[in-house]
Formats: sequence, structure tokens, C-alpha cells
Amino acid sequence: MGIIGATAVPHPPIILPEIGRGEEQKISATIAAYEEISRRIVELDPETIIITSPHSILYADYFHISPGEGASGNMAQFRAPQVALAINYDVDFVRKLTTDAQSEKFPAGTMGERNSSLDHGTMIPLVFLQKAGLDFDKVKFLRIGLSGMSNDVHYRFGKLISRVAEELNRKVFFIASGDLSHKLKGSHYGTVAEGAQFDSEVMENLGGADFLKLLTMDNVMCNRAAECGLRSFWIMAGALDKKAVRAEKLSYEGTFGVGYGVVYFDVGGEDLTRNFAYQLMKYKSYESEKRKATEDAFVKLARYSLETFVKTHKPAELPEDLPEELMNRRAGAFVSLHKDGNLRGCIGTIMATRDNLAEEIIQNAISACSRDPRFSPVEIDELDNIEYSVDVLGEPERAFSVKELDAKRYGVIVENNGRRGLLLPDLEGVDTPEQQIAIAKRKAGIRPEEKVTLWRFEVIRHH
Repeated sequence: MGIIGATAVPHPPIILPEIGRGEEQKISATIAAYEEISRRIVELDPETIIITSPHSILYADYFHISPGEGASGNMAQFRAPQVALAINYDVDFVRKLTTDAQSEKFPAGTMGERNSSLDHGTMIPLVFLQKAGLDFDKVKFLRIGLSGMSNDVHYRFGKLISRVAEELNRKVFFIASGDLSHKLKGSHYGTVAEGAQFDSEVMENLGGADFLKLLTMDNVMCNRAAECGLRSFWIMAGALDKKAVRAEKLSYEGTFGVGYGVVYFDVGGEDLTRNFAYQLMKYKSYESEKRKATEDAFVKLARYSLETFVKTHKPAELPEDLPEELMNRRAGAFVSLHKDGNLRGCIGTIMATRDNLAEEIIQNAISACSRDPRFSPVEIDELDNIEYSVDVLGEPERAFSVKELDAKRYGVIVENNGRRGLLLPDLEGVDTPEQQIAIAKRKAGIRPEEKVTLWRFEVIRHH
């Protein structure tokens, strides 16, 4: 059999009357859609239900598949301990999925469980299924966490899940649990324009089963929207790869400042023309070539240095015909790497340490890809997805008060008894000098209450 259907659903605890205490009626459309989805799932009579949840165990570079015979949970953290249930895991499915992942060196498995209790991202859809009459003694489950990895890795994981379902001849329904933006109007997290934009695009892409657009949404916009479920939807999209899918958007609400969308996917069979994995690969290759075409000499040099080192494990030779500024100027420089909108490495020097700026960039690009302690070294298969920026630092000057700083214009250096921390200017989510100073202190190991000497500097950013 394989994947017989799928759905994207939210998981607001307030949707349950035991928690909402009347407030749930403000999202009645979401409740009605959830009830309809649950009725359809029960009618399909699946043997196994897979739930991907942002609130299950999450690792940056690994997908956690819940191990054991089963698990239980309740909503005690939301003052409703009476809402409780237990499920049985599909042990054979877990075993084969884990074995296949290991044989293909794919980062997924059952290791590293920190808490076996069912999370609320799993509990909410289960409660609706229980109310719809699903036989929990008959149906088995898989619970899978998300990761910090890229869209294509999540998509490939979904494809692997689908293949295992077919090889085991299981009737499998896929539930992608995830809220949308947490920064809509009225949210206590704050409001940003990207919140409504994100929700609109996700609902359009899910509602049209346009998984290529779903996988290639603007990363900066997604991050600013403080989304919850996009990675869950990416895995689901992979599970639906090469299948003829009819999507139906049942509801969308943003009543409490958080987006709740319900979309149902009816699976009708194979459609080999809709190979979204191939389309995604072509799109990423196109985007990579487009980026390269717009890079200036500074960014080209950083890319050349990094790619040479990753492929050969040796530093690059200094290229010929570099601009005069790179060869004749000495300055500190930072090389920053981003992948899928997320930081992938950033190393730099406050002052010049090399004979010229070109050598400074070459060395700092190597450090950014291999010596940033926050990240594993960059691998060859990541190279097409890396975006570069090079910040050339101006001469630091003393700042005698916070009033002399500007988070958009100036970077900041803090110092206390030989401990020194630096933060570049104009960073996403850093809007005030006070935030700059606090982050720079943390980087230097300086306690918040300790006094520091301040410097400010300007940069020329090449992106």
C-alpha cells in the first residue's frame, strides 16, 4: 500500500475545551476542520499513522524516531492532566526505517531519547482522533521529530518514509503537525509583516499542493515569521513525492496571533511527472549559479578559498589579477556563511593579521568552514547551498557611552581584563546597542553586570 493520505494540522493546546475553557470557540473553524480531518482518517482505516512534531525531540543534525513499544502523555503542563492517552508504536516500521537510514548513512534513528512522553504537538491530533472513534488498540503509530537541517534533507527523509511504507505494504496516513507564524497581529511574541506573508504563502502552497514553492520559500521571511511547522510540512511533502495528490484547504485562522492552518491531501496513486526532488535539485543549482553571477571579488575569493579547502584539505593559492584593494590594503575581515537562511559559520579578525586583505579573507573563509566551534565542518555536498558575506572592518574607535552606538551602522567591541567580544552591525534580530553589547559580552565570557570598555567600528559588507 504505502501512504494513503496526509494532512497538515496545527497543535494549539487552547483548542481543547479542558484547556480553552470557552476560548476555543474563537477558533471554531479550526475545530470543525480538525473534526472533519479526523473523521476522514478513521474512515480510511489506516494500519499506521505517522506524526511529525516540532515539539518532539529535536536535534540540529539528526531526526529522532521515538523508540520502544509505545508511549503515553497528558496535558498536565497546560493544567489539564485529565487529558491523557497512550499509543502503541509500529515497532517493525521503526526498525526498518532506522535500518534503512543507517545503511544509506542518513541522519535518522532512535538514539538520544531524552523524554519518552508524548509532546503536545503529537497529543492534539491524537485527542481529535480519539474523539472521532479511532481504535487505538488496532492502529499503530510512529512519532518523529524534526531537525535543523535543510529543506532537501527533510524532503529526502519523507521519501525514505514513503518507501518503507510501500516495502512493508502498510496503509499509512501521515500527519504533519505544526503551527504557522507566531508573530501575527496580537501575538505576545510581537508582530512582524513577514508573519502574515508567511502564512499566506504556506496556505497557498499547501492548498495547491505546490511543494516546490513550499520548499523554496524565502528563508529570511520564514525565520522572521517565527514559524513552527514548516519542517514538518517538508517531510510530508517528501512522503508525497511522485504521487498524484489532490489538496483541500479546510481552514485558516490567526485569532490568537498564531497561524492555524488545516489542509488535507488525498492520494490517488503514482504520477511520475511530479518528481519534486528533481525539481528542487534543479532549482537549487539555478539559485547557486545566480548567486555566483552576482558575487563581487571579495565574495568570489571567500568562496574560492572555502571550496578549495573543503575539496582538497589544503589552503588555496592566492589568485592572480585581484583588485588593488585586496592586494594593497590590510584590514580585519569576517567571513560569514549561511545555509537555507541559517548561520553555518562565522569567523573573522578584528585587526589585520596578514600581509593583505586577500590573505585575510582566504584564511578566515577556511576558519569559518572548519573551525567555528558551534558547527561541524562544511561538507562537499553543502557547497552549492552556501551563501557568503564578507565584512571588511574599519578602524575601531572608542565609544564612551551607549548613545554613541547604532546597531545598524556600527559593530561593537567589548573588553574587560583581556576578554574581548565583537558583534557585527546590522544583524537580523539585533535592533539596539544594548542587545549588541549583551551578545558581545556573552561571546567574550563577560558577565552581564560587569563593566566593559566599548569600541565601535563600521564595515563594508560584500554579500
